[in-house]
Amino acid sequence: MISKVKLFFEEIGFTLIMAKKALGQMPCLWFRPRRLLDQCFFMGNATVGLVIILSFSIGAVLALQTGYSMQEFGVKEYIGSVVGLSMVRELGPVMTAILVVGRIGSATTAEIASMRVYKEVDALITMNIAPERLLVTPRLVAIAIVMPFLTIISIVAGWLGGSFVASNVSWINLSSMAYYTTLAHFVKPNAVTEGILKGEFFGVSVILICCAIGLRASGGPRQIGESVTRAVVISIIFILFTDYFVTDVLLKIL
Repeated sequence: MISKVKLFFEEIGFTLIMAKKALGQMPCLWFRPRRLLDQCFFMGNATVGLVIILSFSIGAVLALQTGYSMQEFGVKEYIGSVVGLSMVRELGPVMTAILVVGRIGSATTAEIASMRVYKEVDALITMNIAPERLLVTPRLVAIAIVMPFLTIISIVAGWLGGSFVASNVSWINLSSMAYYTTLAHFVKPNAVTEGILKGEFFGVSVILICCAIGLRASGGPRQIGESVTRAVVISIIFILFTDYFVTDVLLKIL
């Protein structure tokens, strides 16, 4: 038990030190902009399709469930407010972050862990090249750039899914005008800012966790798969565990 607690704090310390070194290497990106652009393209291209499909489906199901509950009370015109706030404050950023874990985080851990296992990271250190410069900093800056766009796409796709169900399901029969009127009335700019900031925090945290686990990989090829599994599990647990505290802080600030 003591060894596990010690390992836990060692990993936290390693991640924080790695993050500090990666931030210190940010000026080097000016000399290798192609690496940053490649990471931005990879992260956006790998995730945007899944984000649209999943968020549209969540918005549609949420509108269906809300419409079923509200029709008994004659307040189905408020479906837009429920779907709008749910996607902005919670479902949009959280589900986008989980998709980032599955698509980007797993690939990041696999690549870095394989480089670590096959001594490529050691070769970089031998050549006096900081691994953080090539492996961490471009990914960290790329996710900081891409994540707000992915979160906004997720939110809008969820709204569209809710609108589609509200206007096309016969027993709901709520016009798109009424849907978006209530949505616009209840969804304020600070709520959208909260969702974007939450998504940004989760995205950056996921990349840091996955890079740290990849750089700490050791052993043979089997360790690569174990590192990927561990990174995905820890990242999802981190998102779900910190979601409440991040929401509480953002509500107080905004």
